Amino acid sequence: MDFNVKKLASDAGVFFTRAVQYTEEKLGQAEKTELDAHLENLIARADCTKNWTEKIFRQTEVLLQPNPSARIEEFFYEKLDRKIPSRTTNAELLGQYMQDAAKEFGPGTPYGSTLITVGEFQRRLGGAEREFLHISAINFLTPLRNFLEGDWKTISKERRLLENRRLDLDVCKARLKKAKLAEAKSALWSEEVDKAEHELRVAQTEFDRQAEVTRLLLEGISSTHVNHLRCLHEFVEAQAAYYAQCHKHMQDLQKELSSANGDTFPNAFAVNASTSGVSAGPSPLSPATLPGASPPGRPPNPSNALESSTLKIEEVKPPATGTRKAKVLYDYDAADTSELSLLADELITVYTVPGMDPDWLVGERGNQKGKVPVTYLELLS
Repeated sequence: MDFNVKKLASDAGVFFTRAVQYTEEKLGQAEKTELDAHLENLIARADCTKNWTEKIFRQTEVLLQPNPSARIEEFFYEKLDRKIPSRTTNAELLGQYMQDAAKEFGPGTPYGSTLITVGEFQRRLGGAEREFLHISAINFLTPLRNFLEGDWKTISKERRLLENRRLDLDVCKARLKKAKLAEAKSALWSEEVDKAEHELRVAQTEFDRQAEVTRLLLEGISSTHVNHLRCLHEFVEAQAAYYAQCHKHMQDLQKELSSANGDTFPNAFAVNASTSGVSAGPSPLSPATLPGASPPGRPPNPSNALESSTLKIEEVKPPATGTRKAKVLYDYDAADTSELSLLADELITVYTVPGMDPDWLVGERGNQKGKVPVTYLELLS
């Protein structure tokens, strides 16, 4: 018990002298031993690495799990060293809702059967997301966390020890300086000078040893960068694979819906087009849409007597159903006031009216309206 009290008193004394030295340095009343330039650069590089690693880690957590409540729950599971329970992704939940709704509406109805199809693909998207989250957490988040909670804590501990050793060294330098001043006044202080010099040598040795330990740890930051670089490549590969899976699932879904819609729920525009003899326009894979393709020739102006006598563009009203969006493939200059000039890549609304030439549609862009050639368009929806 007596030993512990003495040690406590000794530690308190050391802490006090360090606090005094630190305060005097801040006030400019005491000299401070500066670290060598190489060690200072290593410390600055380590601090930069820690700060940016922490930011990247936190933002990656937000990317992978936007729900803050779920992140807090996962944090507690990790601290308790327990397995994080499996959580249904939003896409999987949406797919389940769609399939349950289809059962209520009737799986044999057009809407019900489509809900079943879309729901199944949503669940596939959710499965791909789950796999991506799992791989990213293991290959990217875990190494970053290990650095912040392991290596960096060790570095910080040794840096604190180095700072304490530096304060002890500067305290010993100040004591020696005072002892020499006292010795100059009286020969009785020669013993104090010897003691101060001995303490200074010990403090210098401990400081040098701690500086070397800290330097070796800080130089290990280069290895950390190499490790994090490898993990970053793995994260990008997982992200690319995830998006590729999503793209493939959506392409397959579009194909299924395209093949099913013609039988179960024909497009209203397609009905109007078939009844009036209007062409559906170029398909997305037609030569007209390929890069480098030249625009088609201007279709002949309608000479149909019925159309010229009855169809007035300014009086045409869009139908209640049957309008759809179209993407302009090429620039087109209107030949007269009844036509609408077009710019490539813009989107317009188009529809047909009874008695109109099948090579033309009525196009609208804001308050502008006019006839547009079908061959210059890619019909979208």
